[in-house]
Amino acid sequence: MKPPLKISAVSYLNTKPFLYGIFQSELENSIDLSLDIPSECARKLIAGEVDLGLIPVAVIPQLKTPHIISDFCIGTEGAVKTVCIYSNCPIEEITHLYLDYQSRTSVALTRYLVANYWKINPQFINAKAGFENQVKNKRGALIIGDRTIDMDVTYPYVYDLGEIWKKHTNLPFVFAAWVSNVQLPQHFLKQFNKALKLGIQKRHQVAQLFQSNYLNFNVHDYYHKYIDYELTKEKRQALKLFLNYIEPKQEALQSK
Repeated sequence: MKPPLKISAVSYLNTKPFLYGIFQSELENSIDLSLDIPSECARKLIAGEVDLGLIPVAVIPQLKTPHIISDFCIGTEGAVKTVCIYSNCPIEEITHLYLDYQSRTSVALTRYLVANYWKINPQFINAKAGFENQVKNKRGALIIGDRTIDMDVTYPYVYDLGEIWKKHTNLPFVFAAWVSNVQLPQHFLKQFNKALKLGIQKRHQVAQLFQSNYLNFNVHDYYHKYIDYELTKEKRQALKLFLNYIEPKQEALQSK
């Protein structure tokens, strides 16, 4: 019997439709699935600890032979809701900006927009756990994932990075993609993509499963209006533009 394929997936709410599809499929007994924060998904794939990961796209240039194995991703066509800069003052007045340790893509996107959209020069601080409590005076913070839910009411200034990227480039954005560092069997890829597709088709039901955990957050709207799961031609174009910024000499991505 072949050992199960090791997969690292993101533990956030935005990934639940993918997980639903996987658990409803025939794959459940043939994979070893771990749930991690995005940066840990990336670390595991780079280290060869897993065969496949839903990884922040910013780390793709660090892989020797990256393969984007799916037509599904964690992306957005505009506002994304859960990747934002929060502050108590306008962003032009921020002197220090904490960078969330949980995702390299969001950090790279922040650096890009700070330099090319806002054209400001705050001091960046690589944040550690608990940094959310340091957002005071003219210190802002990039915060991502489920921790952002309900933060809109806490801070007077909220900058949605998906929305700002769209304004700047007129393109969608890809935060995370399903990537392997080796060639995976075609029969597995077919089953895996079928499972992901099922989860996306059933995201209305997934939203119902989790809505009771979020009293002031509309999970259905999040899955249908903010997160966009298809890795379209336009998203691939946006991904290439973004990777060219963070890795100018990056070769064309290996893709399915």
